[in-house]
Amino acid sequence: MSSIWGNMLKISLFGESHGAGIGVVIDGLPSGQIIDLKTVEEMMQRRAPGRTAWSTPRSEADQVEILSGFFEGCTTGTPLAGLIRNSDTRSGDYSELRIKPRPGHADLTGLARYQGFNDPRGGGHFSGRLTAPLTFAGAVSKQILAKRGILIAARITEIAGINDQPLDPASPDIDILKSFAAQSIPTVSASAGEAMKQAVLKAKAQTDSVGGVVECFVVGLPAGLGDPIFDGIESRLGGLLFAIPAVKGVEFGAGFQASRRNGSQNNDVPAYAGNGIRMQSNNGGGSDGGISNGMPLVFRVAFKPTASIGKPQQTINLQTGESEELIIHGRHDPCIVPRAVPVVEAAAAVFALDLIMEAEGRLTAFKTDDK
Repeated sequence: MSSIWGNMLKISLFGESHGAGIGVVIDGLPSGQIIDLKTVEEMMQRRAPGRTAWSTPRSEADQVEILSGFFEGCTTGTPLAGLIRNSDTRSGDYSELRIKPRPGHADLTGLARYQGFNDPRGGGHFSGRLTAPLTFAGAVSKQILAKRGILIAARITEIAGINDQPLDPASPDIDILKSFAAQSIPTVSASAGEAMKQAVLKAKAQTDSVGGVVECFVVGLPAGLGDPIFDGIESRLGGLLFAIPAVKGVEFGAGFQASRRNGSQNNDVPAYAGNGIRMQSNNGGGSDGGISNGMPLVFRVAFKPTASIGKPQQTINLQTGESEELIIHGRHDPCIVPRAVPVVEAAAAVFALDLIMEAEGRLTAFKTDDK
C-alpha cells in the first residue's frame, strides 16, 4: 500500500486533513526503549500550525494520543499507534473545489485515481497535515538513535533565493547542529534567517507564497549500511523524502554541483584516521554505491511554493467544462519550509532506524533500557 513504508521498521499513515483525526502505526519497534514524551512533544510543536506569523493560522494542538505499544514509559515491542485528533477544521472553505480544482494540487489527480470517492476537504489524504504523524514516528526513532550516538539535525539553507552560510559537510559543528531545534527559522546566520522571515511575510502580504531548501545531517551512522541498486541509501531515503508533500527535489552531498566538476575535484579521498578510515571531503554525502561510508549523511530537500495562494488563478469548472477564475479560501502557509524542517528530520530518523535494524537484526540490535 502507498501509505506504508519500511522493511524492519514499518510505518502506516492514516487519516485526512479534515477527518476526525490522523495517525500512524509503527510496527517493529524494539521493546524496552524508554521514550521521553516531553521530547516528542517538543518536536511535534516545531511542526505544528498556528505558532508563528509566517505559518497557517489553523490552530491544532497536535497532541498525540498513544493507543498501544507503550507502557510505563517504554515501548512494549507491539505496534505503537499514535492518534492526533483534528479540531480546527473549516471544511466549508473547500466546497467549491469539488468542481474547481486548485492549480498545483492533487485535486485533479486524486479525482482520477479514486474516481471521485476521495475526501477533498483540505487536501484529504494528500494534505501536508499527514506529516504530523510522520513527525511523531520520527521523534520516537530519533530518541532510540540518540542512544546509539546518532544525531539528526536539519536547517533551512534557502528561502526565496536567500541563502544561509554553508556548513562543512565532512565535519559539521555539532553544537551548531544541536542549536537548530530551538530556532523558529533554523539557520547558521541570524541575519540570513531574518531576511528569510521577511521574505515570507512579504509573500503573505501579497497573498502569494515562496519555496525553499532544507538541509539535513545524520551524524554517527556506521559504515557498511545499505545495499546497492534499489535498496541503496539514496534510493530508499529519497523515496521517503519525496513522500513529503511539496517536495520536488532531493540531492545528496554535492548533488547537482558534482555534475559541473572534474572527477579530481569531486572524489572523496580516503585516509586513515585513528582506528578507522575517513574521507578527507564529503562530496558523496556519506554514501558510496548506496552504502554508508561512515561520514555524515548529508542531503538537501527542495520544497515548491505552497500551492494554495490567495491570488486569483485560472482553473476549469468540471461541471460546465469552461475555464473560470478561482480564489482559494482557507488557511495556508505562505512558505511551508520552516515547518518542514522537523518533518525532514523525522523522515531521516525513521529511515536510519529501519536501516540499522535491518542490518543488525530486530531483536539483537538493541538492549533493554534500565527503568
